[in-house]
Amino acid sequence: MKIAVLAHLKHPIRKPFMGGLEAFTYEVTKLLLQRGHEVTLFASEHSDPNLNVHSILSDVDYDMETLSRFRSHELSEDFISTHHAYLELMQEIDQYDFDVVFNNSLNYVPITMATLMQTPMVTVLHTPPIFEMKRAILAANRYKKLTYVSVSETNASSWEPYITECKVIQNGINLDKWIFTAKNAGNYVLWFGRIHPDKGTHFAIAAAKLAGRPIKIAGSVADKHYFETFVKPLLDESAEWVEHCTHEELNELIGNAAVSVITPCWEEPFGLVVAESLACGTPVAGFARGALPKIVNNETGCLTASCSVVELAKCINDAAQLSRKACRAHAESALDIKEMVSSYENVFAQVIENCESKYAL
Repeated sequence: MKIAVLAHLKHPIRKPFMGGLEAFTYEVTKLLLQRGHEVTLFASEHSDPNLNVHSILSDVDYDMETLSRFRSHELSEDFISTHHAYLELMQEIDQYDFDVVFNNSLNYVPITMATLMQTPMVTVLHTPPIFEMKRAILAANRYKKLTYVSVSETNASSWEPYITECKVIQNGINLDKWIFTAKNAGNYVLWFGRIHPDKGTHFAIAAAKLAGRPIKIAGSVADKHYFETFVKPLLDESAEWVEHCTHEELNELIGNAAVSVITPCWEEPFGLVVAESLACGTPVAGFARGALPKIVNNETGCLTASCSVVELAKCINDAAQLSRKACRAHAESALDIKEMVSSYENVFAQVIENCESKYAL
């Protein structure tokens, strides 16, 4: 198949990943290429060239210090640049003669413009309902041309008021890239991801201290005010920030941790950090928010339905007793990216067939 992959433009699609969506887009594009498809990734300029990138946005303004596109954080500038990048692409997308457009942009423009395209489009819902996409989807519904896929059953449910039919393909990870550690070398617990209020880093630190375990924090600062106000004051000899790691460094940190602490403070649509932890054999302790209760079972983690750090501390110590082999086995049976991509290939094939049948008439 000839596939256009639309990336979001907040960060370049390259390692080390800024978050789960960058990792998803990178891995799925790479695997589609390996399977012999003709794939073009429409992303920002500094994305990995091995992904056959067609740049639609310059990274000259991408600031590696703030890890944002504009140092001033002016929303209007970011919004306008992104809007025009997608608008120009969608106006000419049919000229590329793609079989299908695989939309991971989190932006309203591709959805709105898809109603005018001949090329069929599959849009992945990586987030709960957000304002701009809700309005675009409601407006596009009358054309009955778009196909939607959610990354979890939980997230699909949240979109039900706006989408009458939504397929579910659970996210997966490249298990070959995450080395299983049968026996962890450390007594510490690990929190990893973007340091942002939505991710609840400070809850993890407080709970680890109550549990009597040192904690390591691995990740980039996505919200400087949150970091300076809530996270940094908690850092001490028992709570170490190791900053943004390479994949190999992160794999070692996860594998040698007793537990990974996952503390979403919003309805997390999936949570690749959970899959990555289980692939390394490290059980999970966390908040039962969003899709986490569907990913973690009693053999692989302990979750609390409250945001109580006291309960989370108990979950940490309980999770540390779980089988690391069971964690890896669960990842292999339910969280393999190869199965995920095969499911997307089936969706693409069906969408293409339906489109060809329509135009044949």
